[in-house]
Formats: sequence, C-alpha cells, structure tokens
Amino acid sequence: MAIIYHEESRIFDLHTDHTTYQMQVDSHRILMHLYYGRKIEGATDYLIQYYDRGFSANVSDAGNDRTYSLDCLPQEYPCSGTGDFRSPAIRILQDTVDSCDLRYVSHEIRQGKYSLKGLPAVYASDDEAQTLDVVLEDQVVGREAQMGDTVNIDFDGFLEGERFDGGKAEGYSLELGSNAFVPGFEDQVVGMRVHLLYGVLPAMDIITRSVIVQNTGTEWFELDRVLTANLDFVCGDYDLLTFYGRHGMERNLSRNAVSHSSQMICSRRGMSSHQQNPMMILAAKDTTERAGLCYSMQFVYSGGFMGVAEKDQFNLTRMQLGLMEEKFSWPMKPGGEFVTPEVIMSCSTAGFSVLTRNILRCIRKHLCRGPWRDRVRPVLLNSWEAFYADFDNEKVLELAREAKSLNMDMLVLDDGWFGKRDDDNSGLGDWYVNEEKLGGTLGELSRKIHGMGLMFGIWVEPEMVNEDSDLYREHPDWAMTIPGREPVRGRNQLVLDFSREDVLDEIFERICRVLDEGQVDYLKWDYNRSISDVYSAVQSHQGVVLYDYILGLYDFLERLNRRYPDMLIEGCSGGGGRFDAGMMYYTPQIWCSDNTDAIDRLRIQYGTSFGYPAAVVGAHVSAVPNEQCGRVTPLKTRGIVAMSGSGFGYELNPSVLSEEEKEEIRGQIREYRRFAPLVLSGDVYRLSNPVTDRVAAWMFVSEDRSEALVNAVATETHFNQPVSYVRLMGLDPDAVYCRDDGREYPAGALMEAGLPVPIEKGEYRCYQVYLKKKKETPEGEANGGV
Repeated sequence: MAIIYHEESRIFDLHTDHTTYQMQVDSHRILMHLYYGRKIEGATDYLIQYYDRGFSANVSDAGNDRTYSLDCLPQEYPCSGTGDFRSPAIRILQDTVDSCDLRYVSHEIRQGKYSLKGLPAVYASDDEAQTLDVVLEDQVVGREAQMGDTVNIDFDGFLEGERFDGGKAEGYSLELGSNAFVPGFEDQVVGMRVHLLYGVLPAMDIITRSVIVQNTGTEWFELDRVLTANLDFVCGDYDLLTFYGRHGMERNLSRNAVSHSSQMICSRRGMSSHQQNPMMILAAKDTTERAGLCYSMQFVYSGGFMGVAEKDQFNLTRMQLGLMEEKFSWPMKPGGEFVTPEVIMSCSTAGFSVLTRNILRCIRKHLCRGPWRDRVRPVLLNSWEAFYADFDNEKVLELAREAKSLNMDMLVLDDGWFGKRDDDNSGLGDWYVNEEKLGGTLGELSRKIHGMGLMFGIWVEPEMVNEDSDLYREHPDWAMTIPGREPVRGRNQLVLDFSREDVLDEIFERICRVLDEGQVDYLKWDYNRSISDVYSAVQSHQGVVLYDYILGLYDFLERLNRRYPDMLIEGCSGGGGRFDAGMMYYTPQIWCSDNTDAIDRLRIQYGTSFGYPAAVVGAHVSAVPNEQCGRVTPLKTRGIVAMSGSGFGYELNPSVLSEEEKEEIRGQIREYRRFAPLVLSGDVYRLSNPVTDRVAAWMFVSEDRSEALVNAVATETHFNQPVSYVRLMGLDPDAVYCRDDGREYPAGALMEAGLPVPIEKGEYRCYQVYLKKKKETPEGEANGGV
C-alpha cells in the first residue's frame, strides 16, 4: 500500500519507492507535518518539540498549556487566524473578519489518482496510484454545551461523538445551564469544509496535491488566499532554486540561501510568465547534481501564481506554492465549491539529477496526452523569419518546395494569413482567410503543400484582438478594458475575455471553420501580452476573472483536442511566457523561447531541463547573424543545440543558403531522426553549468542505459587553453560503451574521470558523441577523445 493510516498514532504514511511523506492528527485535531525524505518505517512524531515560546500565541483549547503554539509547529495546511504569524496557506474573510481554524474530521483512501474538474492534472491507472482525501472543517472549540449539541471528547487518545441530552457524556458530568466546560466540544463558526487531496505515484517518486474548499454553511464567505501545497521542515539549512527571466531569456537558474525573511516568486501577469516560472526547488546547502537532499514543487497552472519560502524565528522552513493572491478573491456562496490547481511534488536524496528524472518522467508519461506524446515530431520549416507577414501564394509555395528539397516534413505558415494582417497592428480576431493574399482558399493551399509530400501547419492567437479589426468593431465589450479608462495596450492588442462562455464559443467556431477548410496538421497557439486591465463586463465580482479566464483557456484547448485528436498543437507565448505544466496537458510541445541564438539557448534549455522534459521543448535552427542578438555561431552548433528539443525545425529562408549549407542541413535532419527517439523518451543529465563552465555539456540516456547521446559546446576559447573533461552520468557503471567509429570506453572511467573535449580554433565549437552499450565486456581498456 502506498498510503497507510495508523489508527493508534493517527499517523499517515505516504510511501513511494524511495521516499516517505508523513503527517499526524494531533491531540487537538490539527494536521501536523512530520517528515518528507528518504523512505523509512516507523513514526517520526518525536521530531515535534513543545516549549513555551513567549510571544507565540496558544490556541484556546490548549488551555493553560503555553507550549502548544501553531506559530512554531510544522503544519500540513496552516490557516490565517490561529496565532501562526508565518505565511498562511489559506485566508478567508467573512464580514471582513479574517479568521479560520481548520481541524481534522475524517479521511478516505482510494485506489487510483484523483482528477480535477476543468483543470489539468497528473493522471494514472488504478494500479499506478492511490489517493488520500483528508477532510478538515472550520470549528471553534470549548464553548458551553446546550441541549441537542454533539459533543466530541478526546477520550483515550481517540475522538468520540456523543449527542448531549443532559446528564453525563463520556465521563464528564454535564448539567444543562451549569456552564460546564467540555474539552473537545466544537461548533462551526464558518461553514467551511476543506479537502486536502494527495495523489501518490510510487514508481515515479511523485506526490501531487490539490485542495477543494466547500461552503457547507448558510452564510457567504470570501476566499482571499488559497494555496495548494505547504511543506514545513523542523530542521535543515536550505537554498531556494528558482527560475527567473525575461522575454527571450527565460528560466535562468537562481540559487539563494533561505534566510530569516520571506522569499517569494510570483506572476501578476495573468500568465505563468517569462519573468518567473511556477517551479521551485528547496535543497540542502551541499546538494549537487550527483548528491544531496532536495525537494521540488511545480504548479500545474498557466495563470498567476505565487511561491513562498521562509525561515522562521526558530529555524523552521516553510515552502508553499499556489494561486497568486493579488487580483484574486472568490465569493463562496452556500453550497459553493472552489478547486485549486494541482502541485506536483518530488523528493530526492541523491541530488538534482534524480529529482529531475522524477519530475520529467511524470510530466512526459502522466501529464502530456494524446497521440503525439510518444511520437517523433515532424521536422518543420516556419515561415516567420523567411518573410514575416509579407508574402503571397508563390512565396509560400516556393518555401514549401525548399522545405521538401531539404527533406523536411512540414511547412508552417506563421502570422499574416488572416483578415487585414500585414503587420501586428490589425486583424487579430478576424479569423477568416485572406484569400487575396494567399491567392485562393486555405484548403487549396493546403492541398498543394500536401501534394508535395509535406504536412501543413498555421499560426493563431485566439485570445487576442486588435482594435483595428471587424471583431472589435462588432463586440468591443469582449475585450478586457477598465470602464471609463483608456486601455493599456501590449503589442498594440487587447485581451479577449475568455472568462465568458459566449466569447469562447464564437472564437472557437471561427477557428474551427478555418481548420475544417484546410487540412491542418499542426497549430501554433500564441499569446503575446500580459493581462493588465482585469475586468469582465459580465462579472459582478472581478476577483474571479483571472481564474475563470484560465479555466476558459483550458476549456477551449480541451475542445480542440477532442475535435482534432490527431493535430499537433504547439503552445507559445512570445516563446516561453507560458512554459508550464498546465499547458503541457493540452499542448505536448511548447516553443521554448523566441530567442533562437544557440548560445543563449544553452542557458535557457539548461534551466528548463530542471522541470520540463525535452519531449515538450520546441527548438529551431535560425539564420545568422541571429535576428535577436546578432551573434554568429556555426550551423553545426545551432543544429546540435536545437536537437535537444523534440520540436525540431528551422526558422530561416533556405533560398539564401549556399549548397554546402543546404547539404549540412540535410545531414542534421538525418541525425535528428536517428537520435529523436532517444531525446524524446530518454533521461537528460546536465553535465556542466553553461553560465559558469567553459564547456556546456549535457547528455541523454535511454531508460535501459543501452545508449547515450553526449553533447558539448565550447562557450569560451583561448590561446593555449587547458583540456576540459566532461564527466558523464547515467551509464551502466560495469559496462563498456562503443562509439560509431568502434572506439570503446569503460563506463566507470567516463563517469569518474570524464571524456576529453578537443581543443579547436574558432568560437562556439560543438561536439556530439553517440555511445552504444556493448553486450559483452571485452578484455582490456581503450581510450580516446570526443
């Protein structure tokens, strides 16, 4: 059993293959967090220590026990209003009063993994997962009994319920009107029930969490803050790893000590954002790729979020992740329910590399869906950098002919094919084909391209609208703008109100008419601005708009997946502005960044690899000097860096290339097809840090360790420089591996001493080595370089 409840101690064990997560219902029915780490047997409640902490307040039912304060105890789901002055997981308001006290009521253990209505979530078969549902209720403790009340008494270490009709109850003499105090007596102040959901996938070493809040009372209250996951650690000195960035330079790794202050990552942009990624790692000070304790949290959500890490006055560390509290307030009517997006958690005692494999395997096998999840993706040529929005029928067909001559699989027609769209100042929302520009219908163009033996794809941006568009002139109220104010524009466009069902339905039908007209194999879904004017013309409470917007986005994408199950959808938001686990549930491929410079991509893809598999990474080869930064890098380097994503393709105009360059591209495509299954399904290992090391190196290893692909790029070059050695990882340590040229290497030496990187003149030289495990280990040893 992955989940075990010990009735005597009231301890829950959540076991994976290598870890244990433990919590306990204490004598006051507070759900305490005990332990998360290496797999163990036995109780760890001894870790919680009780002392009089002076200014740390005590809950009322602790009576005169000054050692019991929630301000200094590790909790599973801390509330605002209980005397815990650290960051709360939940805060509610009723008549503007902030008070909540959640106590354990019951639990249920179920076979299989829970699902979330309207939200993406990890999925698993019944024999791959179990669910724990812990029910908490808001209650007040210790008032005097009245006729007809239910009395819960902590008797012999277990809670019993008795209806009070006067007289005696469980050893306590109760006279009606005697003002007798009954220990353990409770009644609800706010009619609130909270379900803490835990999904345990033992083989993945993954625990998922979600929270369902219900109003079981007769009065309204407001959810002011509701996070999904909280972890309290009674000891340890930790670093916090987060992934910051900007448009064109996403997911840079930042590692900082968790100090006696609150550290927060967040997005207030209505999207997960380029600036912060909804993923965080807590690691012991000495943790490296190869050793050490570390924990991860990853939000399965594409909107605003917040993550918190803080060390308190007594050196307890708290880690939290959930919805952004700014611009969020959710009115809970009687009978109402609110579901939080899921958080994926994992723990490793063997360093970041193991943690990464846990997360990436879970996302690839238990979050991404559809027929493209496990399929090698087509090599595509995107039209954007070839001619932007300035094209006609012959330009498109000529680009398709070039793609075919280079042995590519697909042509993607990017922005500019619809409405009045010759630049990015008009036309968004007018999802009808500009037949004058295309020289006919989209169906006719698609048939011609398919007739060449190519697949066909198009670009869309369904969530946006230009004011210079027929759609905006017809429905100005569909755009999110603040009444009485001029709108804040981004890229000269406004955001459509996807919290409205009528808007969703109309845009969905317009997009589907286009897709039905032409045989479209691939759809690039873009989103090119943040949401600043948060207002819906049909909502009476604006605090729900951003959350409902993301639910609308997910509904739209789910409908597309059902209607076009074989179409490959690639997510995009100015590149990596919505590169998150929530989108991966609907789009198994996401454009990693608008920055296609190979050297910048080393850093972007390095940070990305901590939380997201190569199977979802869209990465292309572009022309030089690079459009974004002007850097010149060898074509070979651009190809090897881009091959580390499964969405491999090109962003250039082949007609301006030399015959030598074209032949090199044909060779790259052959190599991509050879290695794509390994990149798609293998484990990634980071062999160096591209920010601090002279060589950026990484490798992919098949799960059975029979083959590996090693990649290295020299980011520095100097006169008379020393040799760099790259220590490999993930191989079978007792095996011998062979290169294509027959040279053999003992795996133990490759992992302990490393593989030498040749010294060559020229900037940004790169190297790629394919290794195959020998079936039989030969006598003796051989050596060689990259």
